[in-house]
Amino acid sequence: MDATDQKRLLREMLFARRFEERCAEAYHERQIGGFLHLYPGQEACAIGVLEKARTGSDYVVTGYRDHIHALKSGMDPKVLMAELFGKETGCSKGRGGSMHLFDPDVHFMGGYALVGGPFPLAAGFAKAIQLRGSDEISICFLGDGANNQGTFHETMNMASLWNLPVLFICENNLYGIGTAIERSTVEINQYKRVVSYGMEAAQCDGQDIDVVMAHAEKAVQHVREKRKPYFLELMTYRLRGHSMSDSGAYRSKEEVEEWALRDPIGIYKRRLIEAGVLSEDMFHAMDAAIQDEIENEIVRFATESPEPRVEDVARYVYTEGGKQPWLK
Repeated sequence: MDATDQKRLLREMLFARRFEERCAEAYHERQIGGFLHLYPGQEACAIGVLEKARTGSDYVVTGYRDHIHALKSGMDPKVLMAELFGKETGCSKGRGGSMHLFDPDVHFMGGYALVGGPFPLAAGFAKAIQLRGSDEISICFLGDGANNQGTFHETMNMASLWNLPVLFICENNLYGIGTAIERSTVEINQYKRVVSYGMEAAQCDGQDIDVVMAHAEKAVQHVREKRKPYFLELMTYRLRGHSMSDSGAYRSKEEVEEWALRDPIGIYKRRLIEAGVLSEDMFHAMDAAIQDEIENEIVRFATESPEPRVEDVARYVYTEGGKQPWLK
């Protein structure tokens, strides 16, 4: 990877961080309503994995901490912010909000509020790909907190039995809401739980984007070429609470500070500076440009966009016009 791509990846992670921080501000300003689950600390996971996928071609599905997965899949950040603001120009016409992002044009097939809900959907997309005989893959991001759901085990079993081209990415941030994983699951290494289903699996550091990309490249290649499922566990950490209503009081100050030292942006920034690819001045200029774009283009677009019309309250409940555009 050359210096241009390295700086681009750093910019994407920094953009993700600033985007989420601005979302938190907008929530406190009551511009964003409903639930809001943010991603700071986990940027290397979504960005690193999808860097090795075919964005806009491979199908991506995830849970409700979904903003950065949608952005890396190709969703317009203005459209995403407008959705968070509940505006008509949002990807779900302002009716879904943070937990229900969706953009079939780039094959981002949704963030879902139901815990354990994305698993069978990802398998379904993979089955459709298999029946169609095309070379796309289905990519399912999941959290460690969903893995005790029945849908997890049912999907792992059928994906392996049917040799489905699906990649499962477990973002293990050690907590299911406020419950530490060791208090709810006997085997805390999630990749070991799929071995009984005859599925290839691995675990790696989710804070180092170079490590993530190396493992993701191998995983994507396995699924695409062998047309069989793969499970990759990324060990990561969210630097904020589970949601905006979560104070994080169940975590010790020492634990949070220890993980903050492994901030994926800080790790990659230092690496690029040491390699002579980046300087502190270049980083600060990048940061300033990102914040200017978010405030003066993205937030401005969302703020100035129209509210959904009252007379359209019953629209988009049922399919209109027959066949869906992504079923070609």
